[in-house]
Amino acid sequence: MNPVVHFEMPAEDRQRVSKFYSTVFGWQMQQLGPEMGDYLLAGTTEVDEDRMIKTPGAINGGFFQKAPDNAHPSLTIAVDDIHAHVEKVKQGGGTVLHEPQEIPGIGLYVSFLDSEGNRVSMLQPTNM
Repeated sequence: MNPVVHFEMPAEDRQRVSKFYSTVFGWQMQQLGPEMGDYLLAGTTEVDEDRMIKTPGAINGGFFQKAPDNAHPSLTIAVDDIHAHVEKVKQGGGTVLHEPQEIPGIGLYVSFLDSEGNRVSMLQPTNM
């Protein structure tokens, strides 16, 4: 199987959303810089030195800047071959939104719309 390994949600105010989730749920929030798109990491579970989760089934996530064309939560699915899965998405009736791109130290990433119009992403982790 290809597990869900990450979630993403839009946010209008990163400081406000960081305070909300750290206060309400105890999540560890980490603001990244412009080289990573000012992404806000949301740690919901512990990770090891390779940034892999310690608790099976748990996932971490993050927040991106909310925009009119990107205002919905998304899940990221881990795959062993992103190029093969891009073709499977197309053959299955989905729409790939961009070419796979490298996230430094993380892996190859691509977003797509599934057969129902839901925005979903795939990640081929560097350590796979």
